Amino acid sequence: MKHIDSDQFKVTKPIKLKDVKTSIDLDASNKKIESELEDIRKKLAKLQDTMYAHGKYAVLVCLQGMDTAGKDSLIREVFKDLNARGVVVHSFKVPTPLELKHDYLWRHYIALPARGKVGVFNRTHYENVLVTRVHPEYILGENLPDVTSLDDINDTFWDKRFEQIINFEKHIAENGTIIFKFYLHLSKDEQKNRLLRRLEKKNKNWKFSPNDLKERELWDEYQAFYQDAINRTSKPHAPWYAIPADDKPTARILVAHIIYEALKQYKDIKEPELDDEVKANLELYKKQLESEQ
Repeated sequence: MKHIDSDQFKVTKPIKLKDVKTSIDLDASNKKIESELEDIRKKLAKLQDTMYAHGKYAVLVCLQGMDTAGKDSLIREVFKDLNARGVVVHSFKVPTPLELKHDYLWRHYIALPARGKVGVFNRTHYENVLVTRVHPEYILGENLPDVTSLDDINDTFWDKRFEQIINFEKHIAENGTIIFKFYLHLSKDEQKNRLLRRLEKKNKNWKFSPNDLKERELWDEYQAFYQDAINRTSKPHAPWYAIPADDKPTARILVAHIIYEALKQYKDIKEPELDDEVKANLELYKKQLESEQ
């Protein structure tokens, strides 16, 4: 299998999504890729156990992409070997009435992983500058003081919202959260194929909604707003990675590799040392347990 260079997918300068590949050839069979993924999962699981004991960093993995991009299956396949107590997955849907009583970032703040844990956001705080830009009328439901009509949802409004998101990520990064943001870059043709499979396979029918086709008609708008969001908010403390997503096994191995390669650079993540007094008396404690009747 070809060497995976994480920097190849990291967004470090403005990109045009139409020029970014939606598929790459790793020169490996699916069986080989799945085997490699299994190896990385084991390494991630070991590292996550150490992180849990260390208790000073949290990891936040943000997944964005068009419908059918493979977010759900990627979560299942990349994180399934990690200790369940150390991984929390949140799927953000349409805001609830309670969530709309708070600012738009509130529900994301309260879902953040604790130190020592991995949090996965399946759709993220970026929905607030993606779906709501395609459908600005949704903003009216937030009942904001300075927004009384669609005319108030202008460039200045979006500039402020992007600034707020950047500050949100900067704040949590400075307080020990390691942030990964993955855009699963799917081609329009492949989305068509996946939607057709949902219709053709009876056990996949439940995944289909007529609304999927309505949103597909807005493909170009979504692509433009994804591009803008990625270019505005890919920062050293919270980088975006544009992941070719037309082939699901390839997308999974890329995401797993990028996370593992980045985390292993944190040389300070290690299991805590025992207190000197406890360490000196380990044999005593052992004998005490062995002498129990």
